[in-house]
Amino acid sequence: MSNTKARERINNLLDDNSFVEIGALVKARSTDFNVNETDTPSDGVVTGYGLINGELVFVYSQDPDVLGGSVGEMHAKKIINIYEKAIDMGAPIIGLIDSSGFRVQESVDALEAFGQIYFMQSNAYGVIPQITMLFGECGGALSVLSKLSDFTFMEKSSAKLFVNSPNTIADNKTVDCSSAEYQAEVGNVDFVCVEDDIYTEVRNLVSTIPSNSSVPAVDVEATDDLNRGVDIEDKISNPIEAIKEISDDAFVIEVKKDFSDDVVTAFIKLNGATVGVIANKEDKFTTDGLKKASDFAITCDSLGIPILTITNSTGFVSTFETEKDGVGEAANLVFALSNATVPKVNLIVGDAVGSGYIIMNPKALGADIVYAWPTSRVSVMDPRKASEVMYGDDSKVGEYEKLQGSIANVAARGYIDSIINPVDTRKYLIGAFEMLYTKEA
Repeated sequence: MSNTKARERINNLLDDNSFVEIGALVKARSTDFNVNETDTPSDGVVTGYGLINGELVFVYSQDPDVLGGSVGEMHAKKIINIYEKAIDMGAPIIGLIDSSGFRVQESVDALEAFGQIYFMQSNAYGVIPQITMLFGECGGALSVLSKLSDFTFMEKSSAKLFVNSPNTIADNKTVDCSSAEYQAEVGNVDFVCVEDDIYTEVRNLVSTIPSNSSVPAVDVEATDDLNRGVDIEDKISNPIEAIKEISDDAFVIEVKKDFSDDVVTAFIKLNGATVGVIANKEDKFTTDGLKKASDFAITCDSLGIPILTITNSTGFVSTFETEKDGVGEAANLVFALSNATVPKVNLIVGDAVGSGYIIMNPKALGADIVYAWPTSRVSVMDPRKASEVMYGDDSKVGEYEKLQGSIANVAARGYIDSIINPVDTRKYLIGAFEMLYTKEA
């Protein structure tokens, strides 16, 4: 039995001795261009199921040593078969990609095969988690397969992700647009790891997210103190450090870490339950930051993971890019949060001014609970600007701040449920999500 590399990767990923192969005897069916003269063990893809930390998962692993790991009719049928079983069993599916793309010898059969895989991925969206691991080439039609997944991991040194071959791009001598570094910076992959770490990181993620959208967010017995105070008031400009303080035992999985510095997206644990966090790192959204936030909100909602937003924003950066794409991406974030049916909690920790407030999960967009720190501020605009708009000067700044910028005044209008001290943030958030645990869509 061949497929050594593909099987080795599966064994590195799954619990010891847990892999059960399906379709081992399948080979290419096409006889065009003398394909039948080439041995095609498993038709270039190993498929089956196994366990990750004791939980069922389905996997397929492409073998670059068999016709370049190219996708043809039978190769695709094996992947589709595994997808069907994963959906039926409500278990995650993980694809280990290392392929030259279309199997040219099979022509239109290979095209149809790709379409069938896309169709199956689309059917699986919002039903089971789909994870893609990129080890070698993932180009052309395969790049779409990667993007249809919920999460994509890319091996740092050898993986390549591209739509068109890099050598067809004029300025590729200065920037390798197929590299993991570039693809992470533009937001096409969620995690970049060296091969020694990639298996551990995928295993950690699988154990953090639900096995399907019909079960609650992963809930394990918490070992951290539920009433523990947190020292986060001075850390809010670096949200990762702040949410480590909030999370059980400082557990954090940051998603799309290298994409858009103004927004942080991550999974944390609160009293053992998984929560997705969207937090402002800078006070103004970039277009990429808006996209990063909306994509993450959609993923959380599709998998049934509660959402925590940590708001500290005064609107959008002033650039041509914002004028070109910002309104669309802002609308996408509004749509994502408004339509999310999972528990939604908003924590206002600093400025929440104008659009920076209204697009970040306020009561108006359906937040179930909104908390604010005493030092935070909710306002239609900066008090000085508001005074200038209304009176032509800044003579009424103090009066405006007292009447309209006061967080107590906002709470009095019912837009904030509680004003909480920063030290008590963790226990209030745990209480809110526990109350919302049985929320129905």
